[in-house]
Amino acid sequence: MFGSISYSLKQGIIQLFRNKGMAAASIFSILAMLLILGMVFVISVNVNMFTEVVKQDYDQVEVFLLDKTTQEEAEVLMTKLTAHEGVKAVEYRSKEKALEILKDRWGESGYLLDSLGRNPLPASIMISVDSLDKASEVADFAGTLKGIDDIQFYKETVEKLTKITNFLQASAVVIMAFLVFISVIVVSNTVKLTVHARQREIRIMRYVGATNWFIRGPFIVEGIVMGVISALLATGFIMFIYNKLIEAVGSQILAIVSTPLISVEYLTINMGIIFLALGTAIGVWGSIVSMRRFLSA
Repeated sequence: MFGSISYSLKQGIIQLFRNKGMAAASIFSILAMLLILGMVFVISVNVNMFTEVVKQDYDQVEVFLLDKTTQEEAEVLMTKLTAHEGVKAVEYRSKEKALEILKDRWGESGYLLDSLGRNPLPASIMISVDSLDKASEVADFAGTLKGIDDIQFYKETVEKLTKITNFLQASAVVIMAFLVFISVIVVSNTVKLTVHARQREIRIMRYVGATNWFIRGPFIVEGIVMGVISALLATGFIMFIYNKLIEAVGSQILAIVSTPLISVEYLTINMGIIFLALGTAIGVWGSIVSMRRFLSA
């Protein structure tokens, strides 16, 4: 068994260097597919994270108070809101608490808020509703009360973000399926060149009783190596670009959307695993497809 594995590894590497031109074409084909998929993945993951952050307030209506509204007046408002149908609970959020929560959301970049001359955030009342259907009704009622500056709830925002996330995920599947198909064809054509060059040797191996999987071994190794190289290159490129993007516009994005971006470390680990699995699968599949007709003849 170990002799068979050693033979497959050795021959697979030798075959790869014999067909350097076509091997490079296969690697770049898989690399292009993974790069496109990686960009869609990065966008989808960050949009999904933003959606999840917003969903934390999905069942809540936030009532922003005027600066002149005192805490005693706010307590009166809370009593009126609590008595309204559909309201599950109310909570007073001071200006200081609002700033503290915003700092937590910004994560490591929270220190940027310390440079503010004064706290610009208003005090507010957080209203938890029994169901999302009641949110609009509760918001309309809160708008009739005095001492209120603005009202915000996230139903429409989350619905739009969810649609965008679903669209990105569906697009990624379609794009991936198409590019995987193209990559498999390119890999299988590369392996076919090696098969034709070694037809006589393969026939002799079959005559002396070698199994199909023993014959396939070197070609599968060749496909796996091409897939792994492509996966490592794609992961490196995507992470380099993403890291530069965060360095360039990360703080501005945080200030606009009040949510952190997915960390480079998290994406590197998860994308690396996905790319390695996908690249290896393409290499193996392309190798098997290229030899199926020959070995069944």
